Amino acid sequence: MNGAKDGELTALQAALAAEHAAVYGYGVVGGRIDEGRRAEARTAYDAHRARRDTLVRELRDAGAQPVAAAAGYALPFAVPDSAAAVRLAVELEERVAGVYSDLVRAAEGKRRASAVAALRESAVRAVRWRGGSVAFPGLAERSGAKASAGAPAESTASASVAPTG
Repeated sequence: MNGAKDGELTALQAALAAEHAAVYGYGVVGGRIDEGRRAEARTAYDAHRARRDTLVRELRDAGAQPVAAAAGYALPFAVPDSAAAVRLAVELEERVAGVYSDLVRAAEGKRRASAVAALRESAVRAVRWRGGSVAFPGLAERSGAKASAGAPAESTASASVAPTG
């Protein structure tokens, strides 16, 4: 394969890994979120499952073996209540948006358009959970904005929740 195609497949695999982590993370969110936002959490969970399934098909169609979901994931922080569940949902969406921004750069044509749509959807969900927006969804963590706010800057290529097994 050529370098551009390898880069696109790598970005697709990263997007799939992020979707696996988001599906897991929304399971936690759904278990802790207040009743008033439970439907919103379920909608996001379903959206990430659908994106995950689409990415699996795309990777198989490209002749690649899709990265498997981990048996479990370590959360970036404790989620004891609804407020923490909202923070986790924001974190999940920001991380997924960051990974899709990588796919936008690596892909062309229909795949790029799909990545743009996924980036937009995650950014919109993050705004809804957070109650406000950021200037460049998917790129905030690269600018050091999180680090300056007291949180460690992390690569968007990693999933928002780390595999534990």
